[in-house]
Amino acid sequence: MSRSARICLVTDIHHGKPSFSKAGPAALGLMEEFRRFVDDTRPDLVLDLGDRISDEARDADLVLEREVAEAFAPIAIPRFHLDGNHDRDHLDVADNDAILGRSAGHEIVDVGDWRLVIWRADAKLHRPSGFSLQEADLAWLAATIAAADRPLAIVSHVPVSGHSQTGNHWFENNARFSTYPTADRVRAVLRKAKVPVLWISGHVHWNTLTMVDGIANITLQSLTETFTTAGEPAGAFALLELSDEVLWRVHGRDAFTWGTRAETLARRWLAPLPDFRELSGSKLHQAAE
Repeated sequence: MSRSARICLVTDIHHGKPSFSKAGPAALGLMEEFRRFVDDTRPDLVLDLGDRISDEARDADLVLEREVAEAFAPIAIPRFHLDGNHDRDHLDVADNDAILGRSAGHEIVDVGDWRLVIWRADAKLHRPSGFSLQEADLAWLAATIAAADRPLAIVSHVPVSGHSQTGNHWFENNARFSTYPTADRVRAVLRKAKVPVLWISGHVHWNTLTMVDGIANITLQSLTETFTTAGEPAGAFALLELSDEVLWRVHGRDAFTWGTRAETLARRWLAPLPDFRELSGSKLHQAAE
């Protein structure tokens, strides 16, 4: 009999001043709703995918991060926090560790019959170049995937799917900041997985599902984003249920639901064909059919 797991997630809280379409002053009130959601759903653990604040300057950011940490504090079940780029603009990893009472290395947590992989890859945003994928982070992920003996649910702040940002208020014209420039190297590692894989991220402030090589890549809407919800904060948080089946449900003003059987996430797809212009004769005819 399979052992199931339930995980509550929230991301991109962006506590602070209003910033473009982020309703930062609403964040702490919405965190009360998230805590009630956790109480009602009774998950095995809680995940915060990062960007807890809208950064201002070091002293102000320390205050903002502490206020968000206080909002999480009443949650008694295990909590895991990732850093986002705004948590790192004026603060370093050690600052966030101290505030959250956490050690921010990568972590592996077995939940039910699944393995939760908390990939705390470097989330510092370097302007104008963007994010930088560190070799040590990639090597750790590759080793974890190679050793996997059960389904993997991998979480990060920054997505790695490379999915389109068309229509995204923040990233349509700034796609280089929506992922790691070398995210194709992460996808190459994921292709080698012999177990079902699910990847969940924040950062891009909308709900998406992108299938890449048979792997489901999900992004979760921000708690305080307004661009998809007619000017009102989305109030988004999610429940992930893992067993022989996967069920993903986002609550709030930007609700979204998706599910599948876990076994489908272990099916690696055929490699893409080359450019048709490189094929000729019967091979071109077959490819075009």
